[in-house]
Amino acid sequence: MIVGVPTESYPGERRVATVPAALPLLQKAGCEILLQKGAGVAAGYDDEAYVAKGARLAESREEVFAKADIITQVLCHGANDKTGAEDLPLLRKGQVLIGFLRPLGSPETVAQIAATGATAFAIELMPRITRSQSMDALSAMATVCGYKAVLEAADLLPRFFPMLTTAAGTITPARVLVLGAGVAGLQAIATARRLGAVVSAYDVRAAVKEQIASVGGRFVELPLEAGQSQDARGYATAQSESFLERQREVLTKVIAESDVVISTAVVPGQKAPILVTADMVKGMTRGSVIIDLAAERGGNCELTQPNKTIVEHGVTIVGTFNFAATVPYHASQMYARNLATFIPHLIKDGALALDREDEIVRETLVTEGGEVVNLRARAS
Repeated sequence: MIVGVPTESYPGERRVATVPAALPLLQKAGCEILLQKGAGVAAGYDDEAYVAKGARLAESREEVFAKADIITQVLCHGANDKTGAEDLPLLRKGQVLIGFLRPLGSPETVAQIAATGATAFAIELMPRITRSQSMDALSAMATVCGYKAVLEAADLLPRFFPMLTTAAGTITPARVLVLGAGVAGLQAIATARRLGAVVSAYDVRAAVKEQIASVGGRFVELPLEAGQSQDARGYATAQSESFLERQREVLTKVIAESDVVISTAVVPGQKAPILVTADMVKGMTRGSVIIDLAAERGGNCELTQPNKTIVEHGVTIVGTFNFAATVPYHASQMYARNLATFIPHLIKDGALALDREDEIVRETLVTEGGEVVNLRARAS
């Protein structure tokens, strides 16, 4: 089977769906790789490196789509709301499409993909089970985002992160608060600690307390009792508005004492909960920084503006959407390994072989035969 890798077309996207080091895994499964010329350059991978590993080069995007049995992208139509629709006429019946599709947030784009007859897999729907850990691209990209969010905060904060003892006196360490202790949050905690900050974290899931402590953070105990805090897949569940209101009241003091707030709280397929109100921002020290990693889902901060960095009440609020694209070399490396493990899972004896009893296939398969077949996507 031919695996096609077109250049990413979303503005500012620098990642690529595969890297030279991942090609042997695909070739072992009987795949050939067809790469659009220059597809990996922005991520730091030259065409020559792919050719050296056995890939063939295509002159155009159209050639990749015309010849490939499987199209691999980072941001497919749905996740790419700028230029993704331009790929719809290039897809054909039975062709496989793999990448981020955002199927729970944009049902109309899923229907458009289904209408092409393509068999589409949404990599972000990968179940969180032991067998699929090496295929979990959502967690891989969240790791990148959590890391880069801290570096962005350190750059914008007009203070040092670590405690320093100097001839001019002792500098106290920055105080960082992380809201949401999923993969991105835990990576943010670990990175902020490595930079020397004092780090606290809050999550509605009390079960993550030990995980927060294991990466050097202090769990913020709030006298609140959440309802069911996570679903069977391990993701946080939406809480009632009354709970969120009480949560915001209790968090006000903690946020006021923080120099940096990094918010990561999202619920799949739903608008992000507001955890930081305008009044909370007003109560923060001038020069403080908020990095809102939930900005693409509406934001955890009431004042966040989508894909913009603003200053309100002397506080810098960052609503950047695509932090993972700012670390394209390793983000691409991680994503490529995820796909290079997932694709062989779909192939047997050189042909597509979908076992619909397999949880990995069942959960990620979104469209097939002109229909939206994923139950979660159909219900969204």
